[in-house]
Amino acid sequence: MSDVLILDRIQTSLMRLRLPRMGEILESVMQAAQAGGKSYLSFLDDLLEEEVSRREQSRVETSLKISGLPFIKSIDEFDFAFQPKLDRQQVMSLFDLTFIGQKGNVVFLGPPGVGKTHLAVSLALKACQAGMSIYFTTMEALIGKLKKDHYAERKGRGRSYNKSALVIVDEVGYTPIDREECNLFFRFIANRYEKASTIITSNKAFSDWTELFHDPVIVTAFLDRLLHHSVVVNIKGNSYRLRGKVGKEGVEMSPS
Repeated sequence: MSDVLILDRIQTSLMRLRLPRMGEILESVMQAAQAGGKSYLSFLDDLLEEEVSRREQSRVETSLKISGLPFIKSIDEFDFAFQPKLDRQQVMSLFDLTFIGQKGNVVFLGPPGVGKTHLAVSLALKACQAGMSIYFTTMEALIGKLKKDHYAERKGRGRSYNKSALVIVDEVGYTPIDREECNLFFRFIANRYEKASTIITSNKAFSDWTELFHDPVIVTAFLDRLLHHSVVVNIKGNSYRLRGKVGKEGVEMSPS
């Protein structure tokens, strides 16, 4: 059998085995291997590496697309120089993702515009690239989903907001919630307690959460679970969005 027929047969087999990337690059990798005098094992390794890389890229892209992330930003894009009071070492230590393995939580506190969501998204991106499932939601959207599932008598155990290895709840504290919604949020926190990790971003200090959620007993209960295994990052500084729009002195704000 001629080399051309063998090559066609191999490419057909690769397509049937659903290895399209290997079929696309087979000839070029084969020619490079021949020119470089590579062994059969090295040739096969190069082919497999390309296929695995393409599949991993596809997995990450799909995961990010369905995650609900509002934007894609890595930690390399975060301007630590603009927030000099932020403990950079504390933040960077989170990116080894140990807290996810330990089923711990992270809470970012600070006024609007200081980078809480950026940091949360960057951690989610890193977790996704590491093969973990992620889900992003605002507090308002989460409450809506919890109420919908509650009224439909669905417990939500298979929902992304419960089953994902890492869930980010953004903008906790921007709008008050009533007693029923407070109960639903408590159940959400309790369901994930010591089972999976949650990142919370809030513009409110914990001392103000009782006023926000109306029920001090429930607030104490879910803060107890949320903070038991957690890292709290306080960001005190100016808003990125106001850069160039305030005086040289700036206007420093702290969580209200």
